[in-house]
Amino acid sequence: MAQMKPLILLTNDDSVNASGLKAAIEMLVPFGDLFVIAPDVPRSGASHALTVTTPITADKVEESPGMTVYSCTGTPTDCVKLAMSCLLPRQPDLMVSGINHGSNSSVSVIYSGTMGAAIEAAMLGMPSIGFSLCDHSQDADFSGAVKYGATIVQDVLANGMPKGIALNVNIPALPFDKIKGIQICRQNKGMWNEDFILKPDPVTGEKLYWLTGYYHNEETGAKGTDETALSNGYVSIVPTHFDLTAYEVIDEMKRFEKL
Repeated sequence: MAQMKPLILLTNDDSVNASGLKAAIEMLVPFGDLFVIAPDVPRSGASHALTVTTPITADKVEESPGMTVYSCTGTPTDCVKLAMSCLLPRQPDLMVSGINHGSNSSVSVIYSGTMGAAIEAAMLGMPSIGFSLCDHSQDADFSGAVKYGATIVQDVLANGMPKGIALNVNIPALPFDKIKGIQICRQNKGMWNEDFILKPDPVTGEKLYWLTGYYHNEETGAKGTDETALSNGYVSIVPTHFDLTAYEVIDEMKRFEKL
């Protein structure tokens, strides 16, 4: 009997029509059968959000040998849950999210729909990887991300992953031959400083607030962080999990038990 090909679940947060998703398909096709389910519209910043007040739909938009593609009205996390609950023929061997348009390093991992989907898959017991290219433009060059991503995917399929871990992979916006390699990192400490710009609707006069802001790096140049790796031309990989417990302060917080 012929050996069954690996089944790979793919989603993103930039929509089913995003060029980063097409790049991810190119990256993954050599490794197995693809089941793609992605939001019908961009869902950047969706984090781990679920759609709970309205039903969602999923429409098959493509089917060919080795690949099925669905467009879903839900969030990236909805896509993973729906695929696992209703649409997939079996447990995937790997889940991939991306390739995102824009970095998800440092604190951005908290807001990322890309990583929300990857972490959901890890919670459901799948090896999972979130890929992001540090370039927000729609015509970004994904060739370096595809080549390095393929190397990482090949390793995970061959060697597996610790249970409950999702890899947060960020690729610098450089040509493939300018990327220096891969570094395993920790999440950099930093914050987004947001502001809102008021621009009234020119027709109705309604007050419209547009989110803007900038990233403040609290550890510029610190060794071992994803931001430092990226700034030095390396692909950063941060092993990520969903346990948010601050273990280092549990003993200190024991004082509340005496109140």
